[in-house]
Amino acid sequence: MHGRVSDSSTGASGHRSRLRQRLFDGGGKALLDHELVEYLLALAIPRRDTKAQAKELVAKFGGIGPLLSASADTLRREGLSESVIGALKIAQATALRLLETRTEGAPVLSSWDSLTDYLHAAMAHSRTEQVRVLFLNAKNILIANEAMWNGSVDEASVHVREIIARAIALGATALIIVHNHPSGDPSPSNQDIRITRDLVEAARHMKIAVHDHVIVGASGRTSMRAMGLI
Repeated sequence: MHGRVSDSSTGASGHRSRLRQRLFDGGGKALLDHELVEYLLALAIPRRDTKAQAKELVAKFGGIGPLLSASADTLRREGLSESVIGALKIAQATALRLLETRTEGAPVLSSWDSLTDYLHAAMAHSRTEQVRVLFLNAKNILIANEAMWNGSVDEASVHVREIIARAIALGATALIIVHNHPSGDPSPSNQDIRITRDLVEAARHMKIAVHDHVIVGASGRTSMRAMGLI
């Protein structure tokens, strides 16, 4: 009969209802990582049990963070549908927007933990290296948060000129440079230290302060200022 609901669909629906109730009662921490992904998949694939697929995806990508951070092309290569990819990417975008709003309108240095939480979520799980610069005004309020280039921080002199030119164009009086290490280890390399010191020196001549160089990786984040390298 056309109106009949299969036992498997009924079971999936009941399981989904229980997940939803746990979410309502206990918030996000009440669900395991694969259960959060399972619920996202269920929104895109109704009337189907998505538990096994969710577990497989979390295991294959090495966690929910790398899964949500994966590019749409990477997810397509895993055979995921556009609706499933959309569900995963909207979850990532929502999480990042929530973290980003915690730093809006406040001096960056007084909301440092919120800022580094956002940067870690946005960049730590990327499989490619990205360099981002936060440009600040005289009150240390964020003017712009811009991805400057993809790739390592070599060719330091070229990149220093790009950063200083952009700071001048924006009227920034301070900046923070941020990049990720896809290896997961946020320890600064010799190139990281060199470009930071070159940037500090070049910015000083233009009366622009370099507050920090933050490096993020899956295992954590480091502040070169806190390490005494600036």
